Amino acid sequence: MAFRLRICLLLLILFAGSSFAFAKKDPVLSGIVRDPAGSTVEFATVALHRASDSTVVKTEFSDASGNFHFDHLPAGNYFVSASQVGFERVQTAPFAIASDDKLLAPILLKPSSKTQLKEVTVQARKPLFERETDRIVVNVDGSPLSAGATSLEVLSRSPGVTVDQNDNLALRGKQGVLVLIDGKRVPMTGTELAEMLRGLPANSVDKIELITNPPAKYDAAGSAGIISIKLKKDSRQGTNGSVNASYGYGQYGKLTSGISLNHRHKKVNLFGSFNHNDRNVYTRLTVHRDFYLNSLFAGSSDQDNVGKTRYISETYRAGLDYTLSKRTLMGVVVNGLVMNAEAHIPNVTQTYDERGALQSSYQSANRRNLSTPNTAVNMNLKHSFDSTGRRELTADADYAHYETHRLQNLATTFSVPVRPATILDGNLNGNLDISSVKVDYVHTLKNKMRLEAGVKMSWVRSDNNVLFTNTSEGKTVIDTGKSNQFRYEENINAAYINVSRTIKKTSIQAGLRGEQTNAKGLQLVGNDGFERRYFQLFPSVFIKQTLSKSHDLGISLSRRIDRPTYNQLNPFRAYIDATTYFSGNPSLYPQSSYNIELTHTFKQKFITSFSYSRTDQPIISVVQPAPEGNRQVVSTFQNLTRSDYYGLTLTVPMQPTSWWTMDNNIVAYYNRFIGDLAGTSLNTGLPAYSINVANILTLGKGWTADLGGFYQSHQLYGFFDIRPQGQLNVGLQKSMWAKKGVLKLNMTDIFYTSPLRATSTYNNYIEQLNQRQDTRVATISFSYRFGSDTVTPSRRRTGGAEEEKRRAGSAS
Repeated sequence: MAFRLRICLLLLILFAGSSFAFAKKDPVLSGIVRDPAGSTVEFATVALHRASDSTVVKTEFSDASGNFHFDHLPAGNYFVSASQVGFERVQTAPFAIASDDKLLAPILLKPSSKTQLKEVTVQARKPLFERETDRIVVNVDGSPLSAGATSLEVLSRSPGVTVDQNDNLALRGKQGVLVLIDGKRVPMTGTELAEMLRGLPANSVDKIELITNPPAKYDAAGSAGIISIKLKKDSRQGTNGSVNASYGYGQYGKLTSGISLNHRHKKVNLFGSFNHNDRNVYTRLTVHRDFYLNSLFAGSSDQDNVGKTRYISETYRAGLDYTLSKRTLMGVVVNGLVMNAEAHIPNVTQTYDERGALQSSYQSANRRNLSTPNTAVNMNLKHSFDSTGRRELTADADYAHYETHRLQNLATTFSVPVRPATILDGNLNGNLDISSVKVDYVHTLKNKMRLEAGVKMSWVRSDNNVLFTNTSEGKTVIDTGKSNQFRYEENINAAYINVSRTIKKTSIQAGLRGEQTNAKGLQLVGNDGFERRYFQLFPSVFIKQTLSKSHDLGISLSRRIDRPTYNQLNPFRAYIDATTYFSGNPSLYPQSSYNIELTHTFKQKFITSFSYSRTDQPIISVVQPAPEGNRQVVSTFQNLTRSDYYGLTLTVPMQPTSWWTMDNNIVAYYNRFIGDLAGTSLNTGLPAYSINVANILTLGKGWTADLGGFYQSHQLYGFFDIRPQGQLNVGLQKSMWAKKGVLKLNMTDIFYTSPLRATSTYNNYIEQLNQRQDTRVATISFSYRFGSDTVTPSRRRTGGAEEEKRRAGSAS
């Protein structure tokens, strides 16, 4: 308690002392693109290069007025290049960025004939990874490794991101990640989140942002950081579109196809996309378990689960942006995902007594059908109070409806000893409704101070009903011990203020967020429920000091919270085999964390950061003996007492030649967990590290190649001891037909080194598992972009109101 009070006091002192004196983001670079007649050029591709080696740092499109800007820029020397269909590429002279914003002179494009256009050999491809002050940007669309992949596969290959044996995401070795898609939180965690991301093809994703220490404008959730997935949206004028198709093969085939359409004319922008995904996934899970009673060995079991899961999903998105006036834009977006998964994973189990003699042998035919249709609607409004955009208001209203329909059929036959076969049938139906409204205001003051403030209210209602029946010798009865109905309601009211300013070479940003939470849950059978009401403050401070042209130093402090999500609270069971099931835990409490990070940047590209966080009541995934005994095992979530995380991150980009770019990311960390669970005291940790390497080769004549991979060392996470694993991937890409067509080839996990091996140890139970999936896959894909590429100068929207955060728990 004293530690928490000291940390809170320190953060509040820093906030109070800095919010009125300094604070700001890094400098912003702005400019405008014009044609020889002086008219503005809309949607020109503008690239920012480091002057020292011409490496592309960022790319943007010019807006409806020809304007462009780059923010979060460290001090250094740069130059800008601009291009557009029908014009020659031009570049500026080198210039310096210091601590103040910079406005470039107008960039004038020169007309180009069609013959000249075909002769252009310079290729503008976004770098695979872009690094900003508070985030890493993964440009998914430009990589050949994204062909035929799912969003989960792309995430698992991103710097610092790992997926554990229970499909929990971790960022830099730490769980508790907030996942957003187009600014809206995905209301799922663990396996359900993974299944949803497997249903979202990578060809619908533009980029992924990995934000390790979010400011106050984001929800306070995400103690490990935020993963923000942004979907594609065509920016061209007129009527345009693209089609794509891919086929991959590993153990089984995987087919993905899609189409997107966009129409821009005067004040109206219509857009839409549809993707179909049909993937067959191989799974093999082998498990050895040892059981103990009063520290004496009591017996063991061996299980082998081998089968196939077929995922069929359709994702859709449609929207309208309408320019009401020069300063006001409104929009509406409807998107959804309809996923159906059918799994057939037979199981063979044998149990042994303490002397190793066979006790029992049985086989289970496990069939699971899962359907998760969901739809979300967003209405947004963006208004600038003046032509400079110094004062801006955005408003969003959101509604999302999620459904879960799960059928389970577990037919078990017993050979030793021989006894009647049993059939366990489960039927779960769940509904989740989420609605929210939010308003954000940004005001840039005359002294370059920037003020941001906002409010948000959200409401959640979840209703889940499950019925289990047992059938034996022709008789079917309701299993009252497993059947129940669980209802959950939640309301969160939040407000924040964020102030930023730069004074000479020091930039400071300070924010404070307050969240009031009201939640209650109830199991109807047994009338077992809970109700929680609490208000908490979440301060954050970011300080950056430019020491010289080559050195920058930054520090950030924040407090965050992770509330249990809906599938973590939902107590209903999903059976893996006759003795293993997954269940949520309605007794979970929120976990809260204090985070500090110190960052050093050398020559604008070599980044070293040290981070520490302390988490109280951390929520971890566990596999432990079930309460009913009889060698039943449950996979669930539990609170521990405390965890401490120490992390060192090294970012080392290199460019050995003009055609070869290498990006290296190394994370070394130590996780220490303290707590008591299942009669076992835990107070341990282990140093670990992960390495992510990406090589981008520009081969000429439209050919590029990617060679990359990752390695995760031996690590401990809670009660799990996880063995090393890694992956090597290669991709090849060819642009053709004036860059309208793109052919991609890739192979992932070439040496099949990603199977997962882990051990879970308690005083009365030890489990060893080996999990193999369909990760070695060869894929071919082709995409074609059609429609007019002409740009007609006109006033157009400069962007929709994008919601930066979305708090939701988890579907059931």
